[in-house]
Amino acid sequence: MKLGFVRHGQTQWNLEGRLQGSSDIPLNDTGREQARQAVQVLGAGDWDVIVSSPLSRARETAQIIAEGLGLELGPAYDLLIERDYGQGEGVEETAAAERWPGKIGGGIEPLDSVVDRGLRAIERIAADYPDKNVAVVCHGTIIRYTLSHFAGHTLDTIRNGSVALLERESTGWVLRMVNDEVLSQS
Repeated sequence: MKLGFVRHGQTQWNLEGRLQGSSDIPLNDTGREQARQAVQVLGAGDWDVIVSSPLSRARETAQIIAEGLGLELGPAYDLLIERDYGQGEGVEETAAAERWPGKIGGGIEPLDSVVDRGLRAIERIAADYPDKNVAVVCHGTIIRYTLSHFAGHTLDTIRNGSVALLERESTGWVLRMVNDEVLSQS
């Protein structure tokens, strides 16, 4: 089984450097093109289903990818919603960093909660689609920190429209790709 995590395409708030978290901000035209480009990266895989976060930017990205891969769009999982930035939603990243250093306070969801949701989402998707290859469209922070759990270190940023690949082996989940780049084998 493998899970192909795709960060949704760009939104206007991404372009402006604003925290969007659980706010439901739509894709812009660049984001739609990034979704089409993700089809090319995922096309090398053998995908059975595509699922996503319920937020419109993720659903639209997933729909574009599903059409590009010739798949039906599967369900949305609430566990995949982006980190809730509380009072920081809509605030420019630099201003948010000054007001809430480390993105702590202001009603911002703690990272351990985000990772917990991400890990539960992986378990749920694996239970719903045993032995299937699932493309999962969601959000940068939940992808970055959930996959950091498997990498053993904090990953750098996750680009809009990029693909990360997690593969289940007999010993557990192994991270194979981040930001469309295959990781070196150790």
